[in-house]
Amino acid sequence: MGKIAPVSAKYIVHTKIQADGVVEKPDVIGAVFGQTEGLLGAELELRELQKSGRIGRIEVNLDTKGGRTTGMIIIPSSLDMAETAIVASSLETIQRIGPCNAKVTVELIEDVRVTKREYVVARAKELLKTMVDTGPDSIELMEEIKASVRSMEITEWGREKLPAGPDITESDEVIIVEGRADVINLLKNGFRNCIAMNGTSVPQTIAELSKTKTITVFVDGDRGGILIVKELLQAAEIDFVSRAPAGKEVEELAKKEIHKCIRARIPVEQFKEEFGLSIEGSQKTVPAIPVQARPVQRPGLRIHPEIEKQYKKMLEELIGTRGAYLLDKDMNILGKVPTKELGNVLNNLPDVENIVMDEQLTQDMIRQLEETNITHVIAMSSVAQSRKIRIITAKDLGLA
Repeated sequence: MGKIAPVSAKYIVHTKIQADGVVEKPDVIGAVFGQTEGLLGAELELRELQKSGRIGRIEVNLDTKGGRTTGMIIIPSSLDMAETAIVASSLETIQRIGPCNAKVTVELIEDVRVTKREYVVARAKELLKTMVDTGPDSIELMEEIKASVRSMEITEWGREKLPAGPDITESDEVIIVEGRADVINLLKNGFRNCIAMNGTSVPQTIAELSKTKTITVFVDGDRGGILIVKELLQAAEIDFVSRAPAGKEVEELAKKEIHKCIRARIPVEQFKEEFGLSIEGSQKTVPAIPVQARPVQRPGLRIHPEIEKQYKKMLEELIGTRGAYLLDKDMNILGKVPTKELGNVLNNLPDVENIVMDEQLTQDMIRQLEETNITHVIAMSSVAQSRKIRIITAKDLGLA
């Protein structure tokens, strides 16, 4: 009947049926097509969607006991998320199947891509176990491979061909460091929006970049680092300053130290006050951000033990999937979606108030979420701050 194979579907709609009598598969198929015909207009007509290959073969599984029939309707879809949800909801308008009264309920819209990714991650773990012994050695090997791949992503940026990560163009935020070795270390540890000055003088590329991006300067924990910040203040528009621990250089910091330094960054005005600077210059307008660390990072973070347990369990389930759980105010899971589709989904689901996500939360993401009803975001890690949304990370839950 349908033209698309299950492997080409993006979503699978699982629908439960209950009929007050004995019905057969042709009765169900007839009800699906007959009672949804003309309901959604020509563009979402089920027959036309099957002809064009955007809806696959409809599978029906039935079980009859005691004169009543129950079962499932399974429909693969290559439509986008919103269109799939509309088609799925139309099935619930079915009131009769064959000669019997019936009730149809959509139980789940499965994202096939998330399922495939989960399979890939699980299978990769199995294959890795056959290649090396389990334990710290295999973990170190995997991290070494990841770090090597990331370090190969270094690019050249601007007229001075400055060493930089691959995400400078796409990201609204940029981390400025001192040299190429610093960029390589940040890339190894997952920061792809970094760029090096390559000296103590400020390149014109950096000055121009600072006019359109939110800038964090990340320098060594010595006197030289302070001098570089002073130099930048005279030629560029910077927003935040982050320093390595005293006596250490950015290029030698471990992943945990880098995250800690970035989270502890301070606004440039606070830096000026601390070091007695009074450098005049134009300043761009940036979102108001409190001087202290965001609520989830401050000492004394309190989460109800039962809620903390639920957050931790969900976050562990998501590791490696790039997926997100959508929760209502009562902690009920409304659905699971890829993190890259959060923006589209939240516009159509006003009941979502909490998100648990396998992702690093950025300032770009938090700005979008602040325009919704979201009150809590639980993420693997975060470089974002918010006055409206409470941010909780894997570290806060004892997972990092």
